[in-house]
Amino acid sequence: MRSPVSITDNPGKLIEQRDRINLTRYRIVIACFVCVFFIATNVAAQRVAIIAPQKNAPDAAYSELLIQNLGTSVRILDSSQSDTAFRSVNIRDVFNMGLDEAKAAGNVMGCDYFVLIRTGEQRRSSFSRSDYYEAFAVHYVVSTRTGELVSWLLKSFEADDQIKANRILADSVSDTGKEIANEINLAVLAGRRAPHDIKIEEVPLADSPAATNLKAPIPYRRIKPDYTSIAFLYDVRATIDIEADVDLDGRILATRIVRWAGYGLEESVERAVRSMNWRPAMRAGKPLPMRVLLRYNFTKVDKD
Repeated sequence: MRSPVSITDNPGKLIEQRDRINLTRYRIVIACFVCVFFIATNVAAQRVAIIAPQKNAPDAAYSELLIQNLGTSVRILDSSQSDTAFRSVNIRDVFNMGLDEAKAAGNVMGCDYFVLIRTGEQRRSSFSRSDYYEAFAVHYVVSTRTGELVSWLLKSFEADDQIKANRILADSVSDTGKEIANEINLAVLAGRRAPHDIKIEEVPLADSPAATNLKAPIPYRRIKPDYTSIAFLYDVRATIDIEADVDLDGRILATRIVRWAGYGLEESVERAVRSMNWRPAMRAGKPLPMRVLLRYNFTKVDKD
């Protein structure tokens, strides 16, 4: 019987195996380098506008800090030109935009993404501690191509006095810039994927011929989205619009936020819509898939 051959019995085979391993490692290193280079190039190519809509000194100062830190990762457009272009678009509430408003604002500025900034400071009180001070900055990262809110970031810091809280917020801008650059990169990569294209009818106008013998999708029991604790803390009043695609069995195929506000309200609305049981659209007694637009208004109601 032929005895097993160890790798030491065949030095040439050992060298061949070593060379294959080294080649594999080399290919992995090259692939990782290309991937990192591709990602960095993707982000650096994006034209980004930084906008402080409230036009106050703290927002302007914070925006300038963000531009200095983010400018090494993306192409920051001229602030004054971006601001002028942004204000030329008639937007009802800049922190509660619909997709068409956001796309129009981004297009007139000539950017791929824009970041809306709102800062604030306030004195807080608590049962568990003495009064303290908060400095915060809210960042809305918006895609011009889709008008969607791709990321909403709240940075909040507390201290015993307001000056210290503001200083901590300013010191955090470097990390915030990196986080925003990463969010933009993720949005760029997501945008390169093929969209899930489902042809689905939308609810027609009530007096149109298409509305004849049609019953739109409707939930058997409506569920009210939660007004989030973070929205309550910052006294947010906003409207969230969501499109829901309901199939012929009453299942939710997809949802899309078409008016956003941040503060976790979009996620709250989506959870509520997806947790409801739906009666599908019916035309002449036959079910059909249909897209329906739902609107939810949020406002703070103080508890007694």
